[in-house]
Amino acid sequence: MSTTTEAHASTDRGARRRKIRAILAGGLVLGVGAAITLAAWSDSEFATGTFTAGTFNLEGSTDGTAFTDHATSPGAALTFTAPASNLSPGQSVATPFWVRLAANTTTGATLDLTEVTSTGANAANLTFHAYAIGAAASCTTATTGTDLATGGPLTTGTVAGATTSLPNGTPTTNPGTATQVCLVVTAGSGLVQGGAVTSTWHFVATSS
Repeated sequence: MSTTTEAHASTDRGARRRKIRAILAGGLVLGVGAAITLAAWSDSEFATGTFTAGTFNLEGSTDGTAFTDHATSPGAALTFTAPASNLSPGQSVATPFWVRLAANTTTGATLDLTEVTSTGANAANLTFHAYAIGAAASCTTATTGTDLATGGPLTTGTVAGATTSLPNGTPTTNPGTATQVCLVVTAGSGLVQGGAVTSTWHFVATSS
């Protein structure tokens, strides 16, 4: 009987040892698997962008040849045709003013006549148009074209009217093609004798 018991005990001990060895072996396998996961490769990619602003400049001319900046009021001095200094009701006078985008301007623009500023009691008795025409066209009191002003009075205020496009140069190292603005001023029936008016027109180019 004792021999049988000892045999069973020996068998149990052998079975336990085999289980322990199996568990340890499993642990070793798991350990190897974990080591492989920790050794996985990784890599990266980066991308960089650079952003540079363009350049933009509007310039004007009273003769269509010599262009320069007139960025602050009163700006360029305009010379209207006779009889600008001796107006009577119903008479009109005109003068040209050229605008263009300067060399190295990197985008085109929309030109707008945004406001007029006037001093003098006769401002309400004078109306004006601002016709956008070709650079080589003739500017007279009979000129018509894209009207940036629509015939409003010369009193100080914003100007309602059309806009026109200004191209930049091709290549951009060249100035853009100029647009001539023909300003036509007409005296109304209420013109006060001897009353003088000084007006400043504000042109704005907006990049497009």
